[in-house]
Parts: sequence; structure tokens; C-alpha cells
Amino acid sequence: MGQRGELYSTKFMANDRTYFFNVKENIKGDMYLNVVESKVADTGKFIRESIIVYPEDLGQFVREFQKSLDYIKLNAKKGD
Repeated sequence: MGQRGELYSTKFMANDRTYFFNVKENIKGDMYLNVVESKVADTGKFIRESIIVYPEDLGQFVREFQKSLDYIKLNAKKGD
């Protein structure tokens, strides 16, 4: 059985948002990626949005994510 909880975490801040990339382990010892966006709402409270990606899906997730990045690079407006 694993140690359960957070195994690794990194973050970066961009403007009014913070992005967290957390590798966690469930009670069975299975690892997964938890990506979190955190930002301050108009009320002053934090809003957190999260997605979980399981190891068996990471390859496809990364491929589709890269396709999206490539699309943005090719189609982003220049000089705005």
C-alpha cells in the first residue's frame, strides 16, 4: 500500500491565477495527476477548478494537449 496523498507538487503564477500540478497517490497506491487552477473571485474567496488524469490516460492527454498548443502557436494573433 502506498503512502496516500501528495507525492510531488509544482506551481506557477500567471497574472491573477495560480496553476498547480500535483502527483498524488490514492489509498491503493495508484498515482494520478491533479491539475488545479486557483484564482480570487470578486467576493475575495478563492475559486479552485481541478481535473484528474490517471496514468493510463497520460499519453493520450499529453498528445491532445500538445495538438492544442500547436494550434494556438499557429493561429494566435500577432501584435495584439
